Amino acid sequence: MSTVFTAWGYGVTYLELISVLTSLVAVFLGALGARITWPWWLLSSALYAIFFFNVDLYASAILQFVFIAAAIWGWRGWKSTGAEPRYMSSRERLLWLCALLGTWVVSAPALAEIGAAATWPDSFLLVSSTVAQIVMVLQRNETWILWLVIDAFGTYHYANQGYWFTSVLYGVFTFIAAFGLFRWLAMTPKTTTA
Repeated sequence: MSTVFTAWGYGVTYLELISVLTSLVAVFLGALGARITWPWWLLSSALYAIFFFNVDLYASAILQFVFIAAAIWGWRGWKSTGAEPRYMSSRERLLWLCALLGTWVVSAPALAEIGAAATWPDSFLLVSSTVAQIVMVLQRNETWILWLVIDAFGTYHYANQGYWFTSVLYGVFTFIAAFGLFRWLAMTPKTTTA
């Protein structure tokens, strides 16, 4: 892959650069609750699937296909006016948390079997991002709390793997997730709390 520039001793490829830029647009539009987020999400996910596969982060590559499916689902499920956020019930929160933890514990050893790099952290990003993305498509405010945790962890994980540019992207995502939480809370009708 051709290098566009070098940052922190790390060669940023054209593929990673375009993936980062389209991801930033997608996540920011999602934080705004705009329906147009979904085509951007589809494009950035397709590009990142190729990038992560090329660097043997298979769980992160698989995750991009989840994002592509969610982009199609979100485009079809959100109204043209955008997201209509609401809160989960306590039962929904517990079910999603159990699903996240259970799937993570099962998926990490499976990834190790196929020779993936960084199986436990990469598996956590795969499973938790899948849950957060579904919760976002369902227009639940809790998505942004999940994204705060995921993005902060992704910042560390990708830096630890030496993918500095993607690590910086996840750092920016962390701030966008905080913005998204406040934005969606402001858009939520006060009578829908659970």
